[in-house]
Amino acid sequence: MQIPNQGPVVVAVGDPVTDAAAVRLAAREACSRGRMLQVVHAFTGPGDAGWGPARRTASHLVEEAVSIAKRSTPGVDARPHLVDGPPGRVLLRLSRAAVLVVVGGPLVEVVARAWCPVAVTRAQRTPSGPVVAAVDDSPYATLALRFAVEAAGRRGGPAHAVHVTEPGREAEGERVLDEVLARMPDTTGVRRRMLIGHPGATLARVSRRAGLLVLGPRGAHASGRLGTVAEEVLRRAAGPAVFVHGARRPAGFVKPGDVVPVLLPLTHT
Repeated sequence: MQIPNQGPVVVAVGDPVTDAAAVRLAAREACSRGRMLQVVHAFTGPGDAGWGPARRTASHLVEEAVSIAKRSTPGVDARPHLVDGPPGRVLLRLSRAAVLVVVGGPLVEVVARAWCPVAVTRAQRTPSGPVVAAVDDSPYATLALRFAVEAAGRRGGPAHAVHVTEPGREAEGERVLDEVLARMPDTTGVRRRMLIGHPGATLARVSRRAGLLVLGPRGAHASGRLGTVAEEVLRRAAGPAVFVHGARRPAGFVKPGDVVPVLLPLTHT
């Protein structure tokens, strides 16, 4: 698996006030990567009688979110889009060609099944701490560390590799850290830390002071949509968290029969 490095940053909005933190984070990520920011609202309007007014209201909502993005990050190429369909389905489709999807709420379906990394933030102010990669013995650990190192490089700060283990299993924890760091071509400057405690609760506490917490959507032995650690972090993280996914086929590739939403710039009527 590889982390997608082409395509836009997509941020989902439903209310510019409650989603302001997600919009600001997405604008920062898009600008630092030199990528376009697609500000997307999934429109599931009322019946025919109220369709026009509802769509105009949705258009204004998205344009206000674009204004927030441009005020918070001058120079960002932010564009408003309305896409018809349920939010989860729309974002999963858009994630096929995106480098990152950002949401302001715990959309479990998107976090679990996206084709690219998904950032979730509800904090009104992003902490200025380090980028932290939560690593374990799952296939996602290398992706999480790679994402964290690249993000820290763009931010000009340190990256931390953190493993949480139970009391008495410190030797195994050191082995996990050794193995994950050995898979990276250059870990110069990465600070390794081992924490003792329950992984989900411990990482939720770490998120309070981390500029970004990066982890996989499930562990090595999880069979559900989300692992128990990822699910707890999704529910309890105080700061922004990124759940990494690797592209299972090249970004932008669509197989025959796929239904892909068409993004059209907003126009007023």
